[in-house]
Amino acid sequence: MATETKSRATIIDEKRIEVTTQDGEKFRILSQLGLYSDDEYKQYMLHLIEFIFDRNFAEDKEEMINRIWRDFILSAIPSIGIDEGNRQNERIRIGKRIKELREQMRMEARDLALLAGIDAANLSRIEQGKYSTGIEMLSRIANILDAHVDIVPNKN
Repeated sequence: MATETKSRATIIDEKRIEVTTQDGEKFRILSQLGLYSDDEYKQYMLHLIEFIFDRNFAEDKEEMINRIWRDFILSAIPSIGIDEGNRQNERIRIGKRIKELREQMRMEARDLALLAGIDAANLSRIEQGKYSTGIEMLSRIANILDAHVDIVPNKN
């Protein structure tokens, strides 16, 4: 396969593959690809996985994972499952906080979406932690909610 990909897939051990997507998020796949002895086959499958991740890349991570899983099945990728990515907990935390602030202001989701210039369904996915959004959108939402986006240290 000569197609250049933005995602990178590596075999971690006999039962796991890690894929880093174009936005830097890491996903783990349960697969026994590491058990195969044919290195050429393993490299081909890793490249195919990278291609599938690139083709299905989306901000809506839930939809992205569903499409990747479908393509894995159609392409006979030897896999058992895929996780939600290493940023899922952050998406959930941020989404909950947005919803809390919106509800404290007694604002309907559709009103916040309208003011932020996004689709109400996308705001719903953001609040549920299913949609990965950029700093510009987060800043607009925060501004409407009389808040700001900040980077804070993790708790130990």
